[in-house]
Amino acid sequence: MTTTDYDILIIGGGMVGASLAIALRGQPLRVGMVEAAPFRAAAQPGYDDRAIALSQGSRRIFDAMGVWQGLAPAATPIERIHVSDRGHFGVTRLDAREEGVEALGYVITGRALGQGLVAKAGALDGLDLISPASLCELKLGEDHATAVIERDGSREPFTASLVIAADGGDSAVRRLLDIAVTEKDYHQTAIIANVTPQRPHRNVAYERFTAHGPLALLPLDADGNDNRCSLVWTHDPARSEELLGLDDADFLQELQDAFGWRLGRLLKVGRRAGYPLRLIRAREQIRPRLALIGNAAHTLHPIAGQGFNLGLRDVAALAQVLANAREAGRDPGELAVLENYANWRTSDHRKVIGFTNALVHTFSNRFPPLSLARNLGLVATDLLPPLKHALARNAMGLGGRLPRLARGLPL
Repeated sequence: MTTTDYDILIIGGGMVGASLAIALRGQPLRVGMVEAAPFRAAAQPGYDDRAIALSQGSRRIFDAMGVWQGLAPAATPIERIHVSDRGHFGVTRLDAREEGVEALGYVITGRALGQGLVAKAGALDGLDLISPASLCELKLGEDHATAVIERDGSREPFTASLVIAADGGDSAVRRLLDIAVTEKDYHQTAIIANVTPQRPHRNVAYERFTAHGPLALLPLDADGNDNRCSLVWTHDPARSEELLGLDDADFLQELQDAFGWRLGRLLKVGRRAGYPLRLIRAREQIRPRLALIGNAAHTLHPIAGQGFNLGLRDVAALAQVLANAREAGRDPGELAVLENYANWRTSDHRKVIGFTNALVHTFSNRFPPLSLARNLGLVATDLLPPLKHALARNAMGLGGRLPRLARGLPL
């Protein structure tokens, strides 16, 4: 095997990239990670911190990686999920107790999650952090890859047996290697904000479908003294712009009309931001010497909160494939090794992307016969335990062939 600077070079030190570095700890692999932003954990929390939904499966992955204990105090458990269709009779309710788990999922701010992962990754003995730095050139050779990294105004080549693209939806790796994507514009904008309701959320997550798109309110507090909820509200771009331009009182009134009064009066809204929604999927998940994970491989609609969780399952599967290859004495960048990863992940990617697409289109269509069928489906799911259990298992990220980490087991 050709001598290289690294066995594994991760491009992108965000939450997915850092998670992979942590997952590989303890493996006899030389790992480098390139991150554009300064790699530090210090930052003060605030009311407007953006939230991330973690599935039960993601909690198990983090637990097996040894990071959940540090994240748990900042994570709000989702004990129940209430799914409804505005103006119609259909409703489905999921309950953690019925599924035999302590929580269906968790909500944590991106700041808290990032700080926890940065602290863990920064303490790894076997990880070489290249930060702040950016990828300028990338060449995939027969027996190694060469990445040219710019930092402190100079460029330096690094060689690796395998390069991992974990650099997000606007991946530089994809761009440099001309990896094509399948892209779908949903012609929707997600309005993201934090909201304080009058009544306690009692660890219930609400997913409400409206004529304009889905509206989600997720419980968000870690110390029991805060009653924030994280809002994701989708509209067409023109209407989103109108809503973003309203003052707080008028915005809360519009939101109240759409969501209803299950949490009493909505009292406060923080800083609002709008994000255009699109589906991006790389047409190649692997090449010899290359693998894509997380948003570099797939960027999803936020409905059902599946995006980060799908990326974390990429991490768990790839880490296991690489650990198995190392144990067998195989080259981690060998195409046959990477095909094991790509083949493993194909079904989960298709299932989650298909599920989110179906939800977007089915619940945004106001055609009366479809509306009736949709609501009958919600009622049937609520009344039939096998259907409800299957929905809950998928929402928790516990369906299909699970990597060891997703089963709470070490590599």
